[in-house]
Amino acid sequence: MKQSTISKAIFWPVLLIVAAMSIPVLQNPKEGTAALGSLHHLIAQNLGSLYLWVVIIALGFLLWLAFGKYGNIKFGDADTKPEFSTFSWLAMLFTAGIGASITYWSAIEWAYYYTSPPFGAEPKSLQAADWASTYGLFHWGFSAWVLYCLPALPIAYNLYVRKNPSVRLSAACEGVLKKGANSWLGKVIDICFMVGLIGGIGAALGLGLPLITEGVSALFGIPRSNTLDWVLIVVLTLIFCVSTYFGLKKGLKKLANMNTYLFLGLSLFVLLAGPTLFIISRFTDSVGFLLQNFFRMSFYTDSIAESGFPEAWTIFYWAWWIACAPYMGIFVAKISKGRTIKQVILAECIGGTIGCWAAFAIFGNTGLFLELKKLVPVIDILEQKGGEAAIAAIYQGIPGGSIALLAITIITLIFLSATLDSSSFTLASVASPRLGMDEEPARWHKVLWALVLELEAFAMMFGGGLHALQSVVVIVSLPLVLIIAMAAVSLMKWIKEDEAKNRLERNPKADMTNKTA
Repeated sequence: MKQSTISKAIFWPVLLIVAAMSIPVLQNPKEGTAALGSLHHLIAQNLGSLYLWVVIIALGFLLWLAFGKYGNIKFGDADTKPEFSTFSWLAMLFTAGIGASITYWSAIEWAYYYTSPPFGAEPKSLQAADWASTYGLFHWGFSAWVLYCLPALPIAYNLYVRKNPSVRLSAACEGVLKKGANSWLGKVIDICFMVGLIGGIGAALGLGLPLITEGVSALFGIPRSNTLDWVLIVVLTLIFCVSTYFGLKKGLKKLANMNTYLFLGLSLFVLLAGPTLFIISRFTDSVGFLLQNFFRMSFYTDSIAESGFPEAWTIFYWAWWIACAPYMGIFVAKISKGRTIKQVILAECIGGTIGCWAAFAIFGNTGLFLELKKLVPVIDILEQKGGEAAIAAIYQGIPGGSIALLAITIITLIFLSATLDSSSFTLASVASPRLGMDEEPARWHKVLWALVLELEAFAMMFGGGLHALQSVVVIVSLPLVLIIAMAAVSLMKWIKEDEAKNRLERNPKADMTNKTA
């Protein structure tokens, strides 16, 4: 290993912190998960309102930016053209940002809300069904995407307007860091970012891998086992290595385009083969229900009944998006050269929301229909065999179900590969010394971080399951709340400084007159 290819002050602390989080859970799953759960509960109970306010403030800030006088600022020079077509750009945004998590939660999330609904609703009631098909749209809608979008703007502005080739999160905070990104505080920011990313992406991998295993098991009659899990890990790693070999512009772009076409094809197939009219009607009802209750859901802490619903779901989701947001910011910045602030905001907050809503409307409402009509006992399967088995049963419950299950298994595998590619690219970029504008980190470096992500996912998946994944995400997201706020302040400081500089260059005499006056 050439020491010049890594930033030792970032590289080694991150590995040590990840090991400290993972090893105790693997050694003693019960006690390790309980310790993580206690810290998760402490944060959610005492600081849960902070997460809720952050989302609303971020939403207002991005709306002001997009439709205000700064919305047309371009990431690059006036004549800079986008590097990717709009379709490829949107495909990479969605594939890297959402990944395999959408294939898992879009099909089964409704079931948790239906059996344990919010606001004191009776489980499995008509009101519970309304919340069941609406909360997925809320948790995966524009509230989530504003968190994803926010860090992308200062990183892209610093990269293409200020011509600073660094993509580190600390570089995006330089506007408020007195001693710059290379100070000890800058290093802490980058370490927090990388740990948050590993926790957030590890959770996504930890959900996606069992779904692939269940799909292969159901389709080919192969019993689920650790051996099958490891075989699929090898396949996943091989796909990732091929994508890494061809690089960002060829490998990941092709993966994203291919998976987007597959995902659209599967969505259309399930829409037509499944309960089409129910899907459309329920989605229409859910959008109306969401618009009526948006602010109620956004500020729901349940401080009287203390059911634990906001902590288990809304606060967890906001923490998850925050943990992954800087990664998305770096990745989106790298692929958004030639785009404007308004274009990036609308692409993420509207384009991303539409993609997620389509998945939840089609796959989620199909599962709800099968449960309500007693065609497939989705709830019973979920409680007895777990979410992966319930999802497989949903797809097999529609005409042509085996084709749909095969497709969702392949899509999940490619989603995971693309997420692994983009996240390992980001981790390696941050843990490398200063890279040039068009340089990529060493391939071995990306492969190393991909293995770290896979091992983290295995540690959480086999050590503590979903509860461990949720706890890790909430814990690692906390310091990133402040760091993302610093990046937003830094962006506005840069914009104001550059605006004043441009005004002076256009009319230096007027500026001198103002100073004299």
